[in-house]
Amino acid sequence: MNKLLINTAALTATALISLSANAAVEANIGATSNYLWRGVTQTNDAAAVQGGIDYSHDAGFYAGTWASNVDFGNETSYEIDFYAGYGGSIGDDFGYDINYLYYAYPDAADDVDFGEITAALSWKWFDVSYSHVVNAGDDVTGDATLDEKDMGYLQASVTYPISDSLSVAAHYGVSSGDVVTAWYGTDDYADYSVSLSKDTDFGTVSFTVSDTDLEDDDAKVLVGYSYSFGL
Repeated sequence: MNKLLINTAALTATALISLSANAAVEANIGATSNYLWRGVTQTNDAAAVQGGIDYSHDAGFYAGTWASNVDFGNETSYEIDFYAGYGGSIGDDFGYDINYLYYAYPDAADDVDFGEITAALSWKWFDVSYSHVVNAGDDVTGDATLDEKDMGYLQASVTYPISDSLSVAAHYGVSSGDVVTAWYGTDDYADYSVSLSKDTDFGTVSFTVSDTDLEDDDAKVLVGYSYSFGL
């Protein structure tokens, strides 16, 4: 159960592309006061330390991996993601992206890893995407009567630059399917957030207020930090 950011998120494939002057490899490190994935805490409302490595090519292909500690109330202690995709632009204002993201929990007792495909479109400050699970472990739902691959996520967000280094973003998403029913006891739920991000010479600092319409779930306030550097 991965990142609000990513979030969002993290995406793509290197098999046929060699490192060259047209390629870049970057690493990122960060910390957050609460790791949320689609509005739900993955750390039992505790802090998380996170980081990853990304490869990108001017042709539009990218790939990478990302990891974070988690706390689901069992022996599972960390998540590691692998992703690959392709993105580009049409003119100055339109963009597109399609990617595959695999969520792995190596020390989980059960087979709960899963992967999903995401298609995204953007226009200026606005973006919309849809994700759907395409492969999943036998224990993702924990219920033999439910479909382990029945989970979709539709989201829209707007990010507005207040200045060269300061931006504000608003997000709304809806999760649905059998997996959502197994995890949260409802056919679907919505998550929404507002965040403020500041780029500095020492990284990016963010402040986020996030909530869902799940029963007994309270609004959460997060402070995050991330820093990227070339390799």
